[in-house]
Amino acid sequence: MIDETLLEDPARLARADPRGLLRGVAAAGAQVRTAARAATEAGIDDLRPEGRPGTVLIAGTGPEVLLAADLLTALAGGTVPVTVLEATGPLAAPGALQWPLPRWAGPMDLLLLTSAEGSEAGLSLLVDAAYRRGCSIVSVSPAGSPLAEATAYRRNLAVALTRPAHLEPAGHPPPASGPGYPQAPGPYWALLTPLLLLGERLGLYGDGGAAAQPAVAALADRLDALAERCGPAAGTGGTSGPDAGGGNPAKILATDCGAALPLLWSEGPLAGAAARHAAATLTALAGLPALPAALPGALTAHGALLAGASRTAEDDFFRDRVEEPEAPRPRVLLLRGATAAGAVTAARDLALEHNVPLGELAPAEDAEGPLAALADLLVPLDFAAVYLALAQAPDS
Repeated sequence: MIDETLLEDPARLARADPRGLLRGVAAAGAQVRTAARAATEAGIDDLRPEGRPGTVLIAGTGPEVLLAADLLTALAGGTVPVTVLEATGPLAAPGALQWPLPRWAGPMDLLLLTSAEGSEAGLSLLVDAAYRRGCSIVSVSPAGSPLAEATAYRRNLAVALTRPAHLEPAGHPPPASGPGYPQAPGPYWALLTPLLLLGERLGLYGDGGAAAQPAVAALADRLDALAERCGPAAGTGGTSGPDAGGGNPAKILATDCGAALPLLWSEGPLAGAAARHAAATLTALAGLPALPAALPGALTAHGALLAGASRTAEDDFFRDRVEEPEAPRPRVLLLRGATAAGAVTAARDLALEHNVPLGELAPAEDAEGPLAALADLLVPLDFAAVYLALAQAPDS
């Protein structure tokens, strides 16, 4: 269990957050706006593609790589294959990583690279290899970084990664570090936004305008509204006003998942992307194991976990009677999408049968388009992961 009084005290949350994790996730809307401007300045709007690429290859560091691949796959609806290039190397350190280019990659394919630092030598080498094969290349990394310079040198599109200026004001003290202090999440909206806009220019999403400039601008506004609803000033019980919708969904999620084993069951491709990203964030940021699975396969994949949860320790005659910590019990969080409701009903029935708690997270009724629906799923989960991380920090 986590200390719920911490979640209701914005001052304590601020003291427990020397690295500015809450400020980082609250700035998602600003990340989208600055990234969209940087993409425009780089010339994305001026692209005149002759057709869709044969395959989209994605490489880079951080969880945003898999999220970008999942989003492009979901938005493209299978029109273009999306392949993630897996990193290899003796160590997980960025300087030791290499990204082999598939032997079949060629002039019909597009390589997308993302890096919050842009200093990974393996990514610059990948640019050279892709250029020799005739691939089109787009990178998103800090201006002047080795990756950006390698991309521009090969006369391909380098989009500057930008961070909102207010995230690191002048004179800001250095953040605390060391054991017990969670690491700040990467600026994944700043990395994703140019790729989403690029996909629109290339016609990956059909004619629906899934990530056109107006949709991206609306996404930024929605992220701002969600940050206000999920932020530290919004109380768990809905004390933040009429727009709170009955309470702070992120704090409710943190309270529910704090002592549980979250099973993130998703309905549809976009919800699946959110579930996989949330599982990685909860594990890496808050140290909370979380297992994602898509419906209806989740009913089989996690069925044994639910069955085991229904067998309490009192059922084990030979168990050690000495006091010992109780193992986390599964808790299902159902991320709703737009697919058929049959699997959802079966999921609810299975959780009820095994007496396993089940919560649901779904896009609001006013969510227009896939980006709005995605924001409604990702933002509460991002904030929940930060709240859980702060509850374990030394100063909390």
